[in-house]
Amino acid sequence: MDNIMLYTDGACSGNPGPGGYCAILKMGEHVKYVSGSHRQTTNNRMELTAVIEGLKALKHPCEVTVVSDSKYVCDAINQKWIYGWIKKGWKKSDNKPVLNPELWQELFDLLQIHKVTFQWIKGHAGHPYNEKCDEIAVKEYKKFI
Repeated sequence: MDNIMLYTDGACSGNPGPGGYCAILKMGEHVKYVSGSHRQTTNNRMELTAVIEGLKALKHPCEVTVVSDSKYVCDAINQKWIYGWIKKGWKKSDNKPVLNPELWQELFDLLQIHKVTFQWIKGHAGHPYNEKCDEIAVKEYKKFI
């Protein structure tokens, strides 16, 4: 299996508002950028979309380390919340519906293809790939401003 570093970020102007996302895939010296935008969305949707689109860009099963500044995304996987949500029909422990269930389902399906670990990093702390993802995600949403 190829080892991939997947750096992701989402950004939104207003919440909800215009949003952008970016995923940077790195394998050795090879780097690929995936980005896009939505006219009306939320920051959490863009964070999830960045991971999903990054994983969808892979042509075959890989070992992937996702590096994200989104506690929302990392904790849902690392704390195994997603498995409880699935068991409860996409409801949280307080029985309220999980937000963005269709994106969580899509991410879960991709996690069945690839061996993925999630690593949280502090945002806007000088990490070069995180800063680049943020820059691109912001450029994406500015298409709508």
